[in-house]
Amino acid sequence: MKTTRRSAIKLGAAAVAAPLVLRATDALASSGSVKVLAWQDYIQPNIREKFEADTGIKLELTTFGSNDEAESTIRANGGKGFDIVFPSITNASGYIDDNGDSFFAEVPADVKIDNVIPSFLRDSASLGGMQAGKQVLLPFDWGTEGLTLNRGKLDISDADLSFGDLWRPEAKGAAAFRQKSVIMGTGLYLDAIGEVPSNRMLDVYKSEEDARRVWGAIAGWIIERKANFGAFWNNATEATAAFKDAGCVIGQTWDTTGLLLNREDDNFVYRAPKEGIITWLDSFGMLKQAMNPEQAVAFMNFMLQPEVGGMFANNTGYNSAVMGAADHASENFKRQFNDVYTADVLGNMWWWQADTPFFAPIRNEFVEIITNA
Repeated sequence: MKTTRRSAIKLGAAAVAAPLVLRATDALASSGSVKVLAWQDYIQPNIREKFEADTGIKLELTTFGSNDEAESTIRANGGKGFDIVFPSITNASGYIDDNGDSFFAEVPADVKIDNVIPSFLRDSASLGGMQAGKQVLLPFDWGTEGLTLNRGKLDISDADLSFGDLWRPEAKGAAAFRQKSVIMGTGLYLDAIGEVPSNRMLDVYKSEEDARRVWGAIAGWIIERKANFGAFWNNATEATAAFKDAGCVIGQTWDTTGLLLNREDDNFVYRAPKEGIITWLDSFGMLKQAMNPEQAVAFMNFMLQPEVGGMFANNTGYNSAVMGAADHASENFKRQFNDVYTADVLGNMWWWQADTPFFAPIRNEFVEIITNA
């Protein structure tokens, strides 16, 4: 498990980057458009409007709800159709063509790469940001998967909270989760109690045999407790609906789900389980076959401004990988960050690793088994 990012992700620890001024030569003012494929909640109206006002470039936005959806879209189009894509960095291997070449171009020299938190940029190489010795993806934001809890209906203390609490009797018919994630979180719990040893779930990246051994045992254990299934989710909208509409009282969710629910109702909290909060790193890059490369560079530089990083954090609840972005985040965001990411939590994070060739296909087999149980 990689731990070298921990010193970089404490709110306010990074130095404030110098303001990034978009010159006409950077932005090609009043020039053309840029086609972007991004997660559903990433480019919200305030960011889109500011980009178009600052640069004169039209932003043509298409959204996706999962990494699989984004990869399928790019592959189906042969790497064409978009200028910028926002994959999770550990999914970079899914953007390789049949000849073994990346769909992504090397990060252009004009992109303000120094605005990225240095440790994130350094560690991104081993997680998928580098392909064939070239940096093709830049860290954009990071976040976590932990537990969202309705304390008005199920009160568990921060110190006692565990991924295993999804399966307690009080959560019967009221547990929410994404199937491909719950087998990781539950696996961490089963490893911690010694029921399914997995080297903190790193064994599923080790070999096909180990992946089948570990996930098979976890899937069987989960299915024995399927009475707790309340709602499955695959995107942010579905995760929120699991609590608002389906009545779930606990769920393994992305951080934004719990944090945004908390802003509406303080009975909801988002917290780290004691087995370690699952942490991801998302990225963005320019496709080799981008039709608007200069506008794409302008867009990347716009998104790498600390002010825009702060806007992004306020919009989504995710954490920007841009130096100084935290200084532009709201007081509400800072409060929630400090409530969730205590020193103990930051010292016990579990990072998604770069996918191995067998990882996703075998995991998907067991996801189907759980889904159809």
